[in-house]
Order: sequence, then structure tokens, then C-alpha cells
Amino acid sequence: MADVAPEEETRRDKVINLGLPKSGTTTLGEALKRAGYRVADWKVKRKKSVGGLIYASYFQGKDPLSRLRKFDAISQMDIVRDGSNMWPQTDYGLLMKIREYHPTVKFLLSYRDAAALSDSMMRWSNLGRKRLKIHAIPGLPLGYGDKGHQREKWINGHYMFVRKVFADDPNFLEYDITDPKAPEKISAFLGCDLPWWGRANAGKTPAPVDEPLAKESDT
Repeated sequence: MADVAPEEETRRDKVINLGLPKSGTTTLGEALKRAGYRVADWKVKRKKSVGGLIYASYFQGKDPLSRLRKFDAISQMDIVRDGSNMWPQTDYGLLMKIREYHPTVKFLLSYRDAAALSDSMMRWSNLGRKRLKIHAIPGLPLGYGDKGHQREKWINGHYMFVRKVFADDPNFLEYDITDPKAPEKISAFLGCDLPWWGRANAGKTPAPVDEPLAKESDT
């Protein structure tokens, strides 16, 4: 896979969200953009996925973020569409390699109640009804994912994984996307002002079940 065109690397601490799809990732990305961050939200120019670029570098023994040098933040890392199925936020070895190259990286976990997140996945295009089921995803084997209780178990399992890996880590913050103080907490954690916070896709109608998405976004 070819590198993204080389550009000067940013001088800010990297910010990486470990949240799952539909957990406010687009809202976070928009908030960071308005705060002056350069944000990669699941896909970058020339239609290359963030997950694909990360793994291409990782398996070449390079800094996993070497193809994303121009970005300060990643609001969504995963992809499960168009023949790709990658979940970097579930990969311990990869996350530790990112930390090795970027010791000051700030990890976020956009949290949402598992039942509410599962329901949102079910209503968004064919994500919950089809794509999660027909792919083998870490914690959600092939054939599972179209039932609410299956998705909820997987979601809660991811939360447990992230909390275990980053327990007592000063460079990790988990925030509930329904918490009115979430932007205040993120701002304090990152040491920057967030001039905007809301619902980036408020009022957006999900696509029909079998219609491909133009963008894998969230609430």
C-alpha cells in the first residue's frame, strides 16, 4: 500500500479514540477539528482507510502512524466494509507499538451504554443487521452480531479490554457521550479549548438496510 503523500509531521501530542462505531466518533472529530486539530475519521484522502494505513505501517515494522503524520487526531480507527475488516482499537500489540513511538499519545474511549450503542448500530444502514455478522471481528466471531444481546456482550467486552489495558494511565480518558460535562473533561485532559460540542449527525436518517454507506459515521 502506497504511503500518503509526505507532509510535515504535526508537533501536537497525538490523540486517538478507541471507541466503537456509533459512539460519538464523528462528534468528537468535529469538536477536535474546530479546536484546530487535524483529524482522520476512519478514511483519509484517496479513499484509504485509517485502519488500512495503520496496519500497513505496523506490519512493515514501522511506526503505525507513519502514514498519518499530518494528522493530530484519529476519531475512528475501524473499518468493516468494502472488503476491509480492521479493528486497531482492539489490538494490544498495535496500541503498545503506537505508545512506543509516541510516548505522549493521548488515548480516549468514547463510551455509550451498551444497549443504546447496540440499538444505534442496528439502525445504521446494514452495520448491525449484516456487516457485523458476516465478518470475524475481535470479540465477535463470524456469524454473530445481528442480535442485540450479542452486540452488547461484544461492546461491554471491548470496554473491559480498554479499561484493563489503560487502568490508572494518566494519558487515558474515558468519557460518556451523554455526560453534559464530557467536553469539559476532554478539554482538561487535552489541555485545549473545545469551542463546539453537539451531535454532528443530529437529524440524519439512516440509509436503507442494504444500501452501502458513503461514510461510516456515528451519532
